[in-house]
Amino acid sequence: MQNEALISQTLPSASKHPGVDDYIKIRQRSLDICSYLETEDFVVQPIVDVSPPKWHLAHTTWFFETFILIPFSPGYQVFNDQYNYIFNSYYETVGKRVMRTDRGNLSRPGIRDVFDYRKHVDEAMSGFLKNNLMSDEHSALLALGLQHEEQHQELLYSDIKYILGHNPLFPVYNQSETIDLLTPVDKTFWIDIAEGIYNIGNAGGGFSFDNEHGRHKVFLQGYSIQSELVSSAHFIQFIEDGGYRDFSHWHAEGWDWVKNNQIIAPLYMHKIDGKWHRYTMAGLQEVNPSQPILHLSFYEASAFAHWAGCRLPTEFEWEASAKHFHWGQCWEWTNSAYLPYPGFKTAPGAIGEYNGKFMINQMVLRGASKATAPGHSRMTYRNFFHPHLQWQFSGIRLAK
Repeated sequence: MQNEALISQTLPSASKHPGVDDYIKIRQRSLDICSYLETEDFVVQPIVDVSPPKWHLAHTTWFFETFILIPFSPGYQVFNDQYNYIFNSYYETVGKRVMRTDRGNLSRPGIRDVFDYRKHVDEAMSGFLKNNLMSDEHSALLALGLQHEEQHQELLYSDIKYILGHNPLFPVYNQSETIDLLTPVDKTFWIDIAEGIYNIGNAGGGFSFDNEHGRHKVFLQGYSIQSELVSSAHFIQFIEDGGYRDFSHWHAEGWDWVKNNQIIAPLYMHKIDGKWHRYTMAGLQEVNPSQPILHLSFYEASAFAHWAGCRLPTEFEWEASAKHFHWGQCWEWTNSAYLPYPGFKTAPGAIGEYNGKFMINQMVLRGASKATAPGHSRMTYRNFFHPHLQWQFSGIRLAK
């Protein structure tokens, strides 16, 4: 049941201004995602990589206040001078900030204060969008801010699942939620892709991030890629065959990760009374063997591929073949390091910190997940995470 009493605020009403309507729609979706939470859920931070839902709601609001309202809206009154310090994420240009590990210590401001903050900024943004001719700079910042909020909406799902999935009671987020109930794997076959030169990167038209730019040609040897994602049944075979106990399938760092953290299965999977279960946003359920496996680290994805006598595709192979298979169920690990495309340049100022500074020690995932915001997925999208992380909606597609 949605927490209507807690999330009682309403956004400004829709208008004839497309920018305002898009803004209102996207901002409301963040509130909708959080509407199933109890007050206590909003401040929990079990690990450094998981941010409290309250922080996400405030940080996305801070983005619009900091990069649009403060510099471009004359007379705008900052809601609270301290919020720049506690709700800045990683923008060194904008000033000092609370360490990421301390976000869960922010019991104050309370969630109602954060809702008041959102209302203050939303009213100011609606007025700004209605009363000002949007310059190219304003339009670009608005588009980036909305895309940024949509990214955090997916992170909200991931972080909420981690918070509730590590509660020993395995509480239900929403009984009818299906973002982690994927289409069962049907007949799997190999798709052969011919050797050749392929264009990689965004060709323009519509929004894209700077890390997708620099469209370029890549030569690919002939290869094959599977039509379907790896199923839970197939991955359980790996587990039962001792995959987590055999170092020969793992990178050295991956094997250290397995031993040091006592990893025996993908995140949220538990063997209970001899049967595999997994925590979903609808609660703890017995594993459906035909559903794609979820919540794997790169280390696990790579080890499984080695055990299966295959490999992970590179991000270039994935993009070159994506039109031949159905994707978008979950993010798919590739065997490509997150590096800049030819000619990549960071934008000046704080906005330039958005992607480039993270191009080290991370691996690329392609596609999208069912938690990805509507209209936010494309074949050139480059997601990226450190290889040990499991909490994203990530899976495997094999190549050879």
